[in-house]
Amino acid sequence: MHARFLRSFTALFVAASFAVLPLRSQAGLPPAINGQPLPSLAPMLEKVTPAVVNISTKTHVRVSNPFFDDPVFRQFFGLQGSPREQVEQSLGSGVIVDAAKGYILTNNHVVGGADDITVTLQDGRNFKGTLVGTDPATDVAVVKITADKLQALPIADSSALRVGDFVVAVGEPFGLGQTVTSGIVSALGRSGLGGSSFQNFIQTDASINPGNSGGPLVNLRGELIGINTMILSPSGGNVGIGFAIPSDVATEVMQQLIAHGKVSRGSLGAQTQDITPNIARMLNLKSNDGAVVTRVLPGSAADRAGFEVGDVITAVNGKTLHSSEELTNAIGLLPADSTVSLTALRNGASRKFTVQLTPQKVASLDGAKLDPRLTGVTFSELSDQQATQGMSGVSVSAVNPNSRAAQAGLSAGDVIVGIGNRRITSLRDLQGLAAMHPRQLVLLVATDEGLNYVVVQ
Repeated sequence: MHARFLRSFTALFVAASFAVLPLRSQAGLPPAINGQPLPSLAPMLEKVTPAVVNISTKTHVRVSNPFFDDPVFRQFFGLQGSPREQVEQSLGSGVIVDAAKGYILTNNHVVGGADDITVTLQDGRNFKGTLVGTDPATDVAVVKITADKLQALPIADSSALRVGDFVVAVGEPFGLGQTVTSGIVSALGRSGLGGSSFQNFIQTDASINPGNSGGPLVNLRGELIGINTMILSPSGGNVGIGFAIPSDVATEVMQQLIAHGKVSRGSLGAQTQDITPNIARMLNLKSNDGAVVTRVLPGSAADRAGFEVGDVITAVNGKTLHSSEELTNAIGLLPADSTVSLTALRNGASRKFTVQLTPQKVASLDGAKLDPRLTGVTFSELSDQQATQGMSGVSVSAVNPNSRAAQAGLSAGDVIVGIGNRRITSLRDLQGLAAMHPRQLVLLVATDEGLNYVVVQ
């Protein structure tokens, strides 16, 4: 019985594989056993791997020493010149998506903040990469090279993916050179994982390791369906839980980066929260799915569409919502001025809303205007998503890697919640406390790992 099952499964797998993969001449077929060719991904990968590149970066980081920054100390010991720098190097992967123009998709965390980018092709050629733009909110970046004889991957519709579809991840883990791993789509629409702000990840058990970041996740036709970005692991090694940015999201971001150098996102202008059992009972709801509106900003897209506090948004463009985070991700991944259809419950009755999103406008402030020690840092008000999640403080939207703040440990994406023992809820609070010019600039910072103090010298 067991043997018959194995023979049946092998026959089905062989038939399915060759129904999907293009047939080649007998010389190109994989090895055979008893005259029967074995299933192989090699024919497909021969077309995929030339489009996968290695990306190496160099970032010059200022090495700061508080004694060396003291002019009296420097004069006493006769120290000359500026503080030294150290060069940080990192490796990642990327995928060519436009051979004619040399555009490469990769991760923001691979190339963001880099001073030098080198792209190495499968054939061994090296090219200097130019950063077209990055989007930390989705961890997508676009790099451009000028080269001939490039090969690009066709891009598939990632919204057509199903759990159980076979996928292949390609990249350069641990600097070993091109490596291929295979698996299936384990789940779709994963979010709430930390890191990037807007998440709609493909989860896969295809091995993704350090160095794979930015490389492609492809289907059995050799089409790009995702950009490998992160893993979930208690040990730091692969345990079969990897995540990729869907190709639909990556290409939308890429188009905006190429056209404008940045991403302009749509804003609904409504704060929401999850449906708790208590809220469900209070609003006479039959389930906890959806997001209840807790605030409508005056003049916002939600205000113009007629939303009210207490409305329960249950679907976006016909897709059922399960949480407030899903709503924030769905809206945040749409470009500004998009028109979106929302379904909501009001007093038990279902209503349809057509909303034209407005561009997100987030106030920002140059740190140099607050305190010389904060030169190189840009602060901004919290995004709609962060406010919806109940966060409070001021966001760090950019940090120059050579700045004092960077040397102290401040990073883009951190949230400043206090200076010393004083709380901060807005840019105005930050301005007021910074204007007092404290002798020690001690920032209370919220990161993915929790709260910690950052002392900027």
